[in-house]
Amino acid sequence: MAQGTHQWTESSASDWEKGSPRGLAIGDDGTLSPGFDIDTVAQLEAADVWAAANDSHGNAYVATGSPAQVVRIAPDGKKTVLFTTKDVSVQSLSLGPDGALYVATLPSAKVFRLDLAPASAARPLDESTATVVFDAATTEARPKYIWSMQWDATGRLYLATGAPAVIYRITGPALHGTAGTRPEVFFTSDEPHLRSMLFVPGGDLLAGSDGTGLVYRIQPDGKGTVLFEAQKREITALALGPQAQLYVAAVGEKGRLAGLPPLPAGGGAAPSASITVTVVQPGSTQSVNNNTTVPDGSELYLIPHDSAQAPRRLWAAHDDVIYGLRPTPDGLLVATGNRGRVYRLQDNGTFQDVAHAGAGEVIGFVDAPDHSVYLPAANNGKLLRMHLTAAPSPFLLSDVFDATMPSMWGRAEITAQGGPETYTFETRTGNIDNPARGWTEWQPFHPADATLGQPTGRFAQWRLTLKPGARIQQVVLNYLPANASPEIDEILVAPGTRVNAAAMQPGFPPQTTLTFASQGGNAVNLDNNSVATPLSAFKDKSSITVRWAAHDDNGDDLRFSVYYQGAEDTTWHLLKDKLTDRYLSFDAALLPDGPYRLRVVATDAPSHPAGASLEAERVSELFLVDTATPQVTALAAQRAGAMLHVTAAATDGRVPIARAEYSLDAGAWQYIEPVGRVSDAPREQYDFLIPLPAAGASGPHSLTLRAFDRNDNVGSAKVTAP
Repeated sequence: MAQGTHQWTESSASDWEKGSPRGLAIGDDGTLSPGFDIDTVAQLEAADVWAAANDSHGNAYVATGSPAQVVRIAPDGKKTVLFTTKDVSVQSLSLGPDGALYVATLPSAKVFRLDLAPASAARPLDESTATVVFDAATTEARPKYIWSMQWDATGRLYLATGAPAVIYRITGPALHGTAGTRPEVFFTSDEPHLRSMLFVPGGDLLAGSDGTGLVYRIQPDGKGTVLFEAQKREITALALGPQAQLYVAAVGEKGRLAGLPPLPAGGGAAPSASITVTVVQPGSTQSVNNNTTVPDGSELYLIPHDSAQAPRRLWAAHDDVIYGLRPTPDGLLVATGNRGRVYRLQDNGTFQDVAHAGAGEVIGFVDAPDHSVYLPAANNGKLLRMHLTAAPSPFLLSDVFDATMPSMWGRAEITAQGGPETYTFETRTGNIDNPARGWTEWQPFHPADATLGQPTGRFAQWRLTLKPGARIQQVVLNYLPANASPEIDEILVAPGTRVNAAAMQPGFPPQTTLTFASQGGNAVNLDNNSVATPLSAFKDKSSITVRWAAHDDNGDDLRFSVYYQGAEDTTWHLLKDKLTDRYLSFDAALLPDGPYRLRVVATDAPSHPAGASLEAERVSELFLVDTATPQVTALAAQRAGAMLHVTAAATDGRVPIARAEYSLDAGAWQYIEPVGRVSDAPREQYDFLIPLPAAGASGPHSLTLRAFDRNDNVGSAKVTAP
């Protein structure tokens, strides 16, 4: 078996979210506890669900896109299409105090009134039969979008629009589509859009913008002031907490207009009142918003009711887009997109992931019967319901764990407040990464058990089911992988080189590199686990360096031995053992000249008891030890007028002569060619003329000739010419 017992540990939110939680709350500190169950109320014949509402009879209403419809879902699940339009989508809807349903469409920017009396539901209404209470095309500003609808205490309807940003107020006869009535321009902004609205005690209307992320406070007479500026560009949701604290959700980087093109910021109708700008506590707000580590995603701000306290950023989510907020006595619920998560936040910044919707976009909350809320799922055409009581049997199905090789499975260690009575734990194992193919059955485990009761397997998975009051901090599975033999991947032998830390110091001979054929780079590697870390070597004719790449799938510590064998020999001789580095430089004089091979043996003995270790070996290609120098013989030099006529021979006992050169009177070395010009034989003849300098024509002259073999061994001879 591999070195020691290993542990598969999961204890953080990121660990748990690799698995499949159902009805669990995952705290930001990694604690698991019972969360909320989510079930499907209806699957719509539409690609998107953009909004929802409900009435006192238990009916739910959904606004859809592709196709654009309004659908009523009765308590028994029966679906009835109430309204259909040729527009792209029904963007929002709101149940009015008169019992009618008000429906906003996109992109025509119209609001229709649907009478929900039973007699009116004989067939679906459309643009030609439904009552029109607002048509942007008939207004002076002609906005292109209707983003939000809100009712005040007196039964007046407010519409937040975009392109340009105008809030319209619809009163009295206009709510019934009476001819000749017109909506009132209540407020205008120089932002591109007004995206969200919320009435607060006292009758003031809060409105969030898309552009520079402003929250306006608008008095009943239409006079508005800027209450807050977010660091993000778009205010997607507003909510008021039980202590009158304001929650503000914002998304999008300022200066980056994603999705919609630049739109006019004003125009059309004149504002009904002027705007003054007073940003609350700008210094404090900027200080809490100055965070460059969250370039995208969402931010949630808390503005205390006490104006003496500065607004602060409560939460930042890099991967989630906030679409909806709902305060509860136990914390603020946050509906998000991208991953379909519902979070619960506290005012101290702690949070829990309390539900996974199984949809990409959860866009808000709508009260539903039996202490639950509806969740419109924008991108999978569903209306979901989340129960606001603790899930009765929440569980977490872990991700599939790969031990990388067959393993013995020991005990599980579950850290739980309240002890083992607060949960049940089961495991299963297999030898393929798909649990549906040939795995064992689920096996329950209790902390009193000696092992998981599972056979040897490479893959494992567990299922943790929580009981009321459970709080789980950590799950650990102990396992012992089977021992795998080490492997030596490659060997390189480089005669004439030496690896030494001193090679990094100035003044040493020129450095060279040793490169594996598989590497494609120039590096000498001494790292125990990698072939990418370079190390300098330098040329040294008296040394030989061998390096090797090796690995062990268990991660065991390895030791190495190096042996040598002559080409005609049958016995391996130990050169060096107990090596931990992946290289060895040694004195070439240890081996007489001739062809050799090296064998490297790896063992994982340091990580295992005696008798349980494994070995692997690899043999190098044949290499030549050649330290003998060429012999320069028959060197003669004779005067031939103003020239020296030189003859000589160079001979090597093992390899061809590579090149030759001469120096006259200690001058610079000059390359010469052999007779026949090609230097490719162990013996070469030289016959050449050297021009004599005019100043030294009278002689004598000192001539040195040296010859190199292919292994850079050099031999020389001298002669004095008349």
